[in-house]
Amino acid sequence: MDVIYVKQALILKEAKKLYKKLATDKDPMKSLYMIDIIQRLSIEHHFAEEIEEALEKQHIVLSSNINSIDFVNSHELYDVALAFRLLRQGGHYVKPDLFDSLMCNKRNTIREKFGEDVKGLIAMYEASQLSIEGEDHLNDIRHLSSELLHEWLSRHQNHSEAIYVTNILQYPLHYGLSRFMDKTKFLTDLKVNNEWTCLEELAKINVSILRWWKDLGMAKETMFAQYQPLKWYLWPMACFTDPSFSEERIELTKVISLIYVIDDIFDVHGTIEQLTLFTDLATRWTLTGAEELPDFMKICLSFIYKITNDFAEKVYKKHGLNPIDTLKKSWILYLNSVLKEAHWLNSGHLPKANEYLNNGIVSPGVHLVLIHAFFLFDHIQDITKETIAILDDDFPNIMYSVAKILRLSDDLEGDKNGDQNGLDGSYLDCYMNEHKDISAEEAQRHNQYRLRLEKEIGFNAELNLIKQLVIRNEFTED
Repeated sequence: MDVIYVKQALILKEAKKLYKKLATDKDPMKSLYMIDIIQRLSIEHHFAEEIEEALEKQHIVLSSNINSIDFVNSHELYDVALAFRLLRQGGHYVKPDLFDSLMCNKRNTIREKFGEDVKGLIAMYEASQLSIEGEDHLNDIRHLSSELLHEWLSRHQNHSEAIYVTNILQYPLHYGLSRFMDKTKFLTDLKVNNEWTCLEELAKINVSILRWWKDLGMAKETMFAQYQPLKWYLWPMACFTDPSFSEERIELTKVISLIYVIDDIFDVHGTIEQLTLFTDLATRWTLTGAEELPDFMKICLSFIYKITNDFAEKVYKKHGLNPIDTLKKSWILYLNSVLKEAHWLNSGHLPKANEYLNNGIVSPGVHLVLIHAFFLFDHIQDITKETIAILDDDFPNIMYSVAKILRLSDDLEGDKNGDQNGLDGSYLDCYMNEHKDISAEEAQRHNQYRLRLEKEIGFNAELNLIKQLVIRNEFTED
């Protein structure tokens, strides 16, 4: 491991030297090109100060009407769009009228001028994704660039960049996680510019391998061999986007992986007798009696105990607070919830819609993820016994709303994906069984109504929570 860190330090030194060289160039776009590559490779945390300094300089230029006009007139469409996107991504406001000269042209003129400029059109399309409410101008640009890119695709179906353009139209950069997006095109650009290959090497070193999955023996068990914990890592990546939260992301992935595994066990692989024993052993937090369970369930049970105890120990060592009792209660609550669903499915009984939804608040495991996330932040050194009591006995409305939104959204979407073969019931099924005179379309409309309602409740709960924290001086108004 020490060798890896030494190699990382050497390559980072080389990359910093390269960046410094570009930053002193008379053309500021050269450093912006490199910033774009750095961000797409998810290594921007190594260059935080350099990136901020470059963006501040560029923002000063574009804040002046005269300078911004000169910049637009002296640069290609790609440069203008890239500068706009990078600045807005970095929190610097740039007026959308940067594209005014483009939109003043007639549509046919724009098509003739930029119709084959696929690089510029992609950059403009990605820049337009960062519009804010009321910026109809940028929405027009998004529609125009999308239209021109689709026209380009119709003329160049066999072009080497056709697949890349198709992916961009479907998954714009701003709506994804750069670490998991296709980098083929940019890696090709890096190989053309030999100086920049150090960035690719740095990115490779920064990739974390989830060894805990193999170390705990999960991958050796046939039942879990097809699972892909790297996919589950996407959830923590979306929650903890800052690179400094690497350890927190891994800890949360462990919990999420268990939720997926247990969901399959209770839906597909376990009998009611086995599931009841499994839940009883977890409630008593023991492995005594687990010999009656199949190996894959024993492994899973021991995995619950191990990651929970390890998690609690890490929190205690870091903050002097042991959350083990709260974590145990959250696991027991979750397991009893999925056991109840298993009983419904085994008996062929469909509960009433509200009964299903009340249980469905817990069965997605949202509270498990949020409670673990709560203990991962440094703020816990200031929490009180009253706060812990809320987590133990009466989960906040905002937590329930998140769970309801997930449950209703998942049920509205329909069948589970191909990885899960069990029958899971749904709010729609329960509602239609309870109201036999309504159609499937009416049930869907009702589901959508409940979903909108929960989103509104969740938003209000969030505002109320913030107000309470401000009153208690646990949260600043900023």
